[in-house]
Amino acid sequence: MLLAVDVGNTNTVFALVRDGEAIAQWRTATAPQRTADEYAVWLSQLMAMGGQGALTDLSACIVSTVVPQALFNLRNLARRYLNCEPMIVGPDIPGIEVRIERPSEAGADRLVGAVGGFVAYGGPLIIVDSGTATTFDVVGTDGAFEGGVIAPGINLSVQALHTAAARLPRIEIARPDRTIGTGTVEAMQSGVFWGYVGLIEGLIGRIKAEYGRPMTVVATGGVSSLFRGATDAIDHFDPDLTIRGLTEIARRLAPDE
Repeated sequence: MLLAVDVGNTNTVFALVRDGEAIAQWRTATAPQRTADEYAVWLSQLMAMGGQGALTDLSACIVSTVVPQALFNLRNLARRYLNCEPMIVGPDIPGIEVRIERPSEAGADRLVGAVGGFVAYGGPLIIVDSGTATTFDVVGTDGAFEGGVIAPGINLSVQALHTAAARLPRIEIARPDRTIGTGTVEAMQSGVFWGYVGLIEGLIGRIKAEYGRPMTVVATGGVSSLFRGATDAIDHFDPDLTIRGLTEIARRLAPDE
């Protein structure tokens, strides 16, 4: 059984993969200082609660991270408790060409998403990943990563409004019933929610026009479900895109497993 770990700036997802299918997923706040022993206790308890066996049932591990400081303790988790050397996602993923000026700058999360998207939907694609940042990644007809757009995430915008404006409260991100808010909270929610819908629709339109051919649009990430039903610009909502990508990369790196 494979342990797939996706470390984002805000949250870290652990998934158990058996025979190419994710059978369980858990999310925790990203904390680079968390030790291998702490991860082991937390993960073993969740596995036991869900009836997924013990850490000794895990035979392989793959890690994708945009937080380099987290790697040390995750490597130790795999080495001490899984008795394996973890596979680490980098710019040299087998089977995907990185067609940007400096391939080393491509984030591991974006490459994993490109692999997961191409496996499920083919290409060309626009992958909209809504997390700490909102990224729009272009995947070619042959599965190559061709670049994209990076914008601030919706939670960062909410935080910035509250931090920079003394009289604006911290708000919940929600889809308002009306565009015109009749109070401060409603006006902020409308600006944040419909502003991001406009951002998504506008950038998708510009990318498609520049690319010059039909493209499938796939949304993923922690807050992408907020936009379901709010726009016709997105063809598929796929919360499992990253885990699918990690599973495919692990298969390519260890074909005999």
